[in-house]
Amino acid sequence: QVQLVESGGGLVQAGGSLRLSCAASGSIFSINAMGWYRQAPGNQRELVANITSGSSTNYIDSVKGRFTISRDNAKNTVYLQMNSLKPEDTAVYYCNVGGVYFIGSYYSDFDSWGQGTQVTVSS
Repeated sequence: QVQLVESGGGLVQAGGSLRLSCAASGSIFSINAMGWYRQAPGNQRELVANITSGSSTNYIDSVKGRFTISRDNAKNTVYLQMNSLKPEDTAVYYCNVGGVYFIGSYYSDFDSWGQGTQVTVSS
């Protein structure tokens, strides 16, 4: 009912920048929280940053001051600007969006994940 399409990953040298985008589409009535997670090989998936419908943000300590999450409600899109990238930021990054979708007069909650985009930071 709700699809997420991510873009913006790639290979960058340490100290470089990347901007991830995640666009939600489908029968969306409203979107609540939007977030970015990452998973490195051998590690569990971890929350990197999230942003509420009121634009309050939350970051893990390791990315504070380097990453910025933002959202464009008109486009149902969430962004992650990543600056001063480090090799330890290397991971597959996933977006996660929650909200309410509809089919006709039926409304229900959704919690969708993007397909993942690889971010590789070389030293």
